[in-house]
Amino acid sequence: MPKTPSLKDFRRIVVKVGSSLLVDSAAGRLNGDWLTSLAADIAGLHQEKRDLLVVSSGAIALGRAVLKLPAGPLKLEDSQAAAAVGQIALARSWSEVLGAHAITAGQVLVTLGDTEERRRYLNARSTIDKLLEWRAVPVINENDTVATSEIRYGDNDRLAARVATMVSADLLVLLSDVDGLYDKPPSAGDAKLVPVVARITPQIEAMAGASESQFARGGMLTKIEAGKIATTAGTHMVIASGRVPHPLQAIVQGAPCTWFLTPANPVTARKKWIAGSLEPRGALIIDAGAVKALR
Repeated sequence: MPKTPSLKDFRRIVVKVGSSLLVDSAAGRLNGDWLTSLAADIAGLHQEKRDLLVVSSGAIALGRAVLKLPAGPLKLEDSQAAAAVGQIALARSWSEVLGAHAITAGQVLVTLGDTEERRRYLNARSTIDKLLEWRAVPVINENDTVATSEIRYGDNDRLAARVATMVSADLLVLLSDVDGLYDKPPSAGDAKLVPVVARITPQIEAMAGASESQFARGGMLTKIEAGKIATTAGTHMVIASGRVPHPLQAIVQGAPCTWFLTPANPVTARKKWIAGSLEPRGALIIDAGAVKALR
């Protein structure tokens, strides 16, 4: 079996946090104590001179709580309006918990086009790179206030993978309701955790199920898709439980999780990903000058 990595092995880490972890659905409020513990973990890694980025869900869930909207599916315009309210609360919360460790948070809202169209991709990457240069922690989310069902990611797992490849991160951490990928539904009594996935095969994909969270838009299937995006571009990925205090410390200390390994070099794979996946208006032309600009 391949060697299991350690969180301490990586220099640039993207941490994705889902709505079901951030928001207490019964109380309709933020899980403040848990977020504070996660911020302490991020601060510890940040103090070791690592680059940290957060992809955070929760805007719609927080917005509907503030607006006291009823449970159940929302119309598109209702979701967009709830996100507008929730983004303010979400950004303030991240700013406060990271600020307690003297870390500046920077909010970055993106849409599908910002990672798929070359010019917008380069602009978004430049902004994030500058925040990291200033030792800030970018807090990134899909811009739900303007995204429609036709032009959205639909889940932040794939968005996090795109962000990780955009910034040449060497690790993507997906904090989840479960502690990793199981060989069958975890509810089955004999389900076994898969600790390391050396390559995502059809058999691995077949193990994925759907999300049971009322807030989450994806499940294990979207995490596997994120894994394919990340590992193809040279980024390792780990799925771990976010249902514990200090979830990043838990990974360091050997908590159960699933590592998805990449055989690729991040820089080389990034150029290949850019050339093959971006969809700008008109034909995509990659010449020597363009490749140099993408380094």
